[in-house]
Amino acid sequence: MYLNELWYFGALSQQLQPGKHLHLELLGQPILLGRGFDGQVFALRDICPHRGILLSSGKLVQNKDATEVECPYHGWRFGTGGKCVAIPSLTKEQQKTKDLSKISTKNFAVHEQQGLIWIYQGEKLPDQLPDRLDFVGDATPKVHTKTVFNCYVDHAVIGLMDPAHIAFIHRQWWWRTEKSMHEKAKKFGPVERGFSMLPHVPSSNSFLYKLLGARPETEIRFQLPGIRVEYVRIGKKYVVGFTAVTPVNDQQTQITIALYWDHPVMSLVPNTLLRKAVDTFVGQDRDAVNAQQKGLAYDPKLMLIHDADVQAKWYFALKKAWNTAQENNTPFQNPVRAKTLKWRS
Repeated sequence: MYLNELWYFGALSQQLQPGKHLHLELLGQPILLGRGFDGQVFALRDICPHRGILLSSGKLVQNKDATEVECPYHGWRFGTGGKCVAIPSLTKEQQKTKDLSKISTKNFAVHEQQGLIWIYQGEKLPDQLPDRLDFVGDATPKVHTKTVFNCYVDHAVIGLMDPAHIAFIHRQWWWRTEKSMHEKAKKFGPVERGFSMLPHVPSSNSFLYKLLGARPETEIRFQLPGIRVEYVRIGKKYVVGFTAVTPVNDQQTQITIALYWDHPVMSLVPNTLLRKAVDTFVGQDRDAVNAQQKGLAYDPKLMLIHDADVQAKWYFALKKAWNTAQENNTPFQNPVRAKTLKWRS
């Protein structure tokens, strides 16, 4: 079951130029994400209510100061709010009697900030905006990449937050080696709609952190519906890694990673090399999760253990608590409590 009444990551701002649009599938439904000629983003259900063709196979047109979506099949046009504004086949007489305001395709609330475009999923109007990333101000990502996991969103989420797989899936000289595996203890605490691995000095077997110099301090936050952000502070400088785990449908989940920084060392590394490193890292997770689906096809009973799988248990508890709050129209109660977890990795 998908979570509703939440902001989901839709796309990066740089993917949309004025007068352009994208087709997305989000939570199993088609969405047209566009940017009007005035620069404002909007999102509509990507289905023409006339004959069911994808509106995104058409184009955006400018009518005076307004942006309209033109269906490629019969030229019906829709405003960015979803209302039909024109049916070319109507005669002048028919136009007098046809109430176009009764024809529409669903409009979704959208919000753009820090180079990220968010789409709200739910029946209610959002009562708050998406969470802003700390430290980065109004900066936009300097490096980004995306991939698709062939799995339901839950397996992608718990696969990415799993600390015990790192020593086996991510073995490379620039990250971790098999011989560097050792016991760790991390303090966790609740945050809004999720939990945080509280600020700490990164593990000594993480080679990349050493390149940043001084004494890095990192915090990793996870929040519903599937947002993971790692904040690394080095004195007054920062590196922020944003990861969105976005359900496409029941069989696919998109992973988007965006990096922000003002640390001079990061700027010395070519963006192509950074992207290659990120692609390699997330690609290893993708291959492992995709391979896992062969076993999951037999519907085995899964075993989550302490302490390495507690974050996965928290994720399922958070989902249950969120759904309960929505069903009962009661405030969300975060089930996560402060705790120190220990594992070897």
